[in-house]
Amino acid sequence: MKPNGSAGRPWALRGASIQIDPLFPYYADRSPDSIADELVLAGYRTVHYFVVNEQKVDLRLVEALQRREIAVWALVLGNGTFSAEHAPPLWKQWRMELLRPINDGFERFSHFSTEYIEWKKEVLSYVLSNVPFDGVEVAEPYFPEWNGLERGVYGDVGPLAAQAFRARYGEEMPEFRDTSSSRYYTRVPELYEAWIDLRVDAVNGLIHELINGAKGAREVRPDIQVATWSLAVRDDDAARKLREWQGLDAVSMIELVKPDLHVLQTHWPDWMKRGLPADYIREYEPLAASIRERYPDLPLGIQADIGSRASMIKGRRWLDDFEHHAYALGYRTWMAYEYHIGGYMYAEPPLPSSGLRLDDAEVMITYNKRIDPDSIGEVLLHLSSGMSRPQVVKVTGSAVDGNRLFLRFARALPDTPFQLEVRDVRDTPELWLLKGRKANRTPRRTRVSIIRPVT
Repeated sequence: MKPNGSAGRPWALRGASIQIDPLFPYYADRSPDSIADELVLAGYRTVHYFVVNEQKVDLRLVEALQRREIAVWALVLGNGTFSAEHAPPLWKQWRMELLRPINDGFERFSHFSTEYIEWKKEVLSYVLSNVPFDGVEVAEPYFPEWNGLERGVYGDVGPLAAQAFRARYGEEMPEFRDTSSSRYYTRVPELYEAWIDLRVDAVNGLIHELINGAKGAREVRPDIQVATWSLAVRDDDAARKLREWQGLDAVSMIELVKPDLHVLQTHWPDWMKRGLPADYIREYEPLAASIRERYPDLPLGIQADIGSRASMIKGRRWLDDFEHHAYALGYRTWMAYEYHIGGYMYAEPPLPSSGLRLDDAEVMITYNKRIDPDSIGEVLLHLSSGMSRPQVVKVTGSAVDGNRLFLRFARALPDTPFQLEVRDVRDTPELWLLKGRKANRTPRRTRVSIIRPVT
């Protein structure tokens, strides 16, 4: 039986959502339920699960999120991989050739490699057949890179691209290295336009094959939602440059793939900017308008980066303002990369959100973020009625599961309503993306009410 996904979670296409990469240390050595609890407390009902390796997807985490009524998308990369360990031995033959080699830990694969596309479709279909994702999206399907011809980060200019151009046009592809050549791309404008068209068709064709091809995503999971992605950048000539430099044409992509959602991803020239205003996406309106004009009923989403570099970390207020502007501009949903790298992680203290009585002498307290198991201090009991002073209660055992604290006491707890104050609780800076930050502590006199489970 195939997994049943989005039919029960239609909100996958709307509202606040967040990207997570479970391979980050912040998500390690904790239960899937604790991760789900934390994301629910953060207000998210949709998660975009960054799939780095299609053969190492945490099924238990996806199921835990969905038990909490969180819709889960499988977010896969289209133009390469951070992990080639699950690829066949000949995967190096798929590599994309750039004007200038880059060793940044990411393997870029050629859009013109039929072997790569077939393998990618196979592993994607495998994961969708075995994990009940609500949606699938092919992010970053484009060629590198913004202003790549000048910076040297431009491709594909290898033999696979040359062969594809020759097969389609019966000519050799333009020259991009030898500026003295009569075939240098600036000297052959008609050939260069054909080259641009070939690249656009290659990007769109890659996504189309993964989603709509034989034994592709929609064939193995007819119930699944599909999202396409393209880039957006603040530039008066953004549409032309994205098409020319990176093979991106959102309107033709949507026409071919027929997604349920299209996402505009903030490009690095914007997200890397220090002091980026929360309403920067207003300058994306020409790109969004061209999509809405052609496909007025297609939901649009917008994506932002909230902390990949120390100079551009976005805090809670910025994110709230970004959400406001996204909805005001007509976006149906928004997302950010990546949950645990936002400024709130560095600035906000761990706060208890709820307490549950597990038996007469044990409780579970849930916090808004992950806590340090070695930081549990004195525990005070406050009776909810009367004017009695708080009592220090003896803890005989404690355990931490991510953002969950389990406390066992030496004696039975009161049958009447009460609150607990756990002192000195710290968060976990050693697990954050940016190192060298100070830990935050739960403020003194912070209490949490302890309730009995509903039976």
